[in-house]
Amino acid sequence: MILTICALSLIFVVISAVYYRSISCLPFIFGVLIGTIVSVIKVMLLSKTVDKALSMEEKAASRYVNQQHFLRLLLTAAALLLGALVSVINLWGVVAGVFAFQISVYVMKIIKAF
Repeated sequence: MILTICALSLIFVVISAVYYRSISCLPFIFGVLIGTIVSVIKVMLLSKTVDKALSMEEKAASRYVNQQHFLRLLLTAAALLLGALVSVINLWGVVAGVFAFQISVYVMKIIKAF
């Protein structure tokens, strides 16, 4: 899944470079980089959460999973806030990098269907 996220982000960067055809694409690329890093961290956190929750009791696992979900949402919100407030980072680039996580889930489902 991490490879799929990185491949999607690379596609976003290439499309940005082709669209801008100048150094003006750098803020978007920085945004995609931030969003991609957040998406990869979210995948690793999700994997860790599932592994740990499987070894816990049901009630404790439920609480732990909810806390970890909230942590992943805060991480996403922090990245989006960074993209919105820092002028060197394009917000839409961050959004593209963050959405690479969700898009990769669908890509993985399609790949597994074949």
